Amino acid sequence: MPILSLAEAHALAAGAFRRCGASAAAADSTARALVAAEADGLKGHGLSRVPSYAAQLRTGKVVGDAAITVTHPRPGLLAIDAGHGFAYPALDAALAELPELARRQGIAAAGIRRSHHCGAAGRPVEALAEAGCLAILFANTPAAMAPWGGSRAVFGTNPLAFACPLPGRAPIVIDLALSKVARAAIVGAKQRGETIPEGWALDAEGRPTTDPAAALGGTMVPLGDAKGTALALMVELLAAGLTGGRFAAEASSFLDAAGDPPGTGQLILAIDATALSSDAPERFAVLAGAIEDQDGARLPGSRRLDLRSRAARDGLTVPDALEAEIAALG
Repeated sequence: MPILSLAEAHALAAGAFRRCGASAAAADSTARALVAAEADGLKGHGLSRVPSYAAQLRTGKVVGDAAITVTHPRPGLLAIDAGHGFAYPALDAALAELPELARRQGIAAAGIRRSHHCGAAGRPVEALAEAGCLAILFANTPAAMAPWGGSRAVFGTNPLAFACPLPGRAPIVIDLALSKVARAAIVGAKQRGETIPEGWALDAEGRPTTDPAAALGGTMVPLGDAKGTALALMVELLAAGLTGGRFAAEASSFLDAAGDPPGTGQLILAIDATALSSDAPERFAVLAGAIEDQDGARLPGSRRLDLRSRAARDGLTVPDALEAEIAALG
């Protein structure tokens, strides 16, 4: 399998997006996010997404040259219309303004509508934490989970992410889907021709399945059973209901080029880490130290940082077939 530097991987993905109709800015933003996810070991949000993204560009399910609009309906609030383009340029627009708004007012928020797959949700909150904010991102996704006791999917896997700055070191980053596993893990198993563990998903008849194709045609098992679906409801209301995005059951798939644009939403909250207590970051470090002092315990995200460092040094191993497929796109 070929080994690509991060710059080579970016050029490979961005070139494919431009050839399939994305503007240079959208192609660069989207490629940057996918390569970063690949480097962090989050392959379900990495280069494997390029072919399906490109197919959606070609059919217009993703608007390649979408104009991102940002308005300020209230002090401290950004309303961002992604224009049915990729989510990443809209997230970049939020990150450009939120740190200063949070510093000035203590707290700020950005709501994004008419959006798309936001990929590795930890990435934007990590950037905000590096700018001195505590940050939370809520994102809704196309329907994949049924309400507890029900059988019809009305919630997405609805990731949420949190990041917290630590003095002199990388932030704490928590990134999780509200299904027992991320849907991307099942997509990846299908692409590799592998089965999935029982307990991850149900087929269309509500039976446990180890077949990833049947799982993708059925529903995901929620994290924490009924508690997971309650959290998924919360995310739907925050990410879509509040922002003007489509609810999960109204959104088309992120995975194929069929149908109209998904039109999902994201909500990002940013809080100045020193707004309520000037020594808060030092207090965060005390708790982080209490965790790391225990043998076998680690902070969330430490494996991701190790993989990121290795990828920057050694490059990314990309399957031959995937590299060839991306190179041939458009």
